[in-house]
Amino acid sequence: MSGKLSDDALDTIFRTARTQNAWTSEPVSDATLREIFELMKWGPTSANMSPARFVFVKSKEAKEKLSPALSEGNRAKTMSAPVTVIIGHDVEFYEHLPKLFPHDQSAKTWFNWSAEWAATHAFRNGSLQGAYFMIAARALGLDCGPMSGFDAAKVEEAFFPGGRIKANFLCNIGHGDPKALFPRSPRFEFDEVAQII
Repeated sequence: MSGKLSDDALDTIFRTARTQNAWTSEPVSDATLREIFELMKWGPTSANMSPARFVFVKSKEAKEKLSPALSEGNRAKTMSAPVTVIIGHDVEFYEHLPKLFPHDQSAKTWFNWSAEWAATHAFRNGSLQGAYFMIAARALGLDCGPMSGFDAAKVEEAFFPGGRIKANFLCNIGHGDPKALFPRSPRFEFDEVAQII
C-alpha cells in the first residue's frame, strides 16, 4: 500500500474540484477516455460484478441524439461539453460473474434468482463505479459536471435498446470554464451527519 496522497492531489480530486456548468473548447481525446476507464475499473464492487456501462457521447450526431432527453436546464451545457458520459448499469450483470469472479463459479446464482434483487445490486454498484469514474477523470486533470436532469426512458431507448442496461446519470467532462461557476455550496460538518460508535 502506498502512503497518503499529497494535499495537491487531494485538492484536485476533492477539495477544490467543482461541478462545472460551462466548458472551454479544449477537446478530450479518445485515449484519455480509455485512460479514465483503465483507472476506474479497479474500484471495488460487490463480487467484482462491475455492472456499470458507459457511452461516451462526443460527436455532433450523438449529441443531437441525446438532446431530446435532457432537461432544459442541462441542455446548453451538455451540448457544449467536449464529452457527455452516459453512465448506466447492466441489470443482468451476473451473466459475467463466471469471468469476473472466477474463484466461485456459483456466484451467478447469488443474484439471478430475482430481477428486483439483481437490479438493486446493479444500481448500487454501478453508482459506485460512476463515482470512481469522476474521481479518475479529476485525477487526470479533467473537470466533471454530473447530472440527473434527464429522461431516463428516452436515453435508454436511444442508447441502450433492449432493456438490459438502465441509465443512472450523465456526466459532462472536459475543461471547465470557471466564469460559470456558482459560489461554492456549503457541506455538512462531521458531527451533523456522522457518528463513531
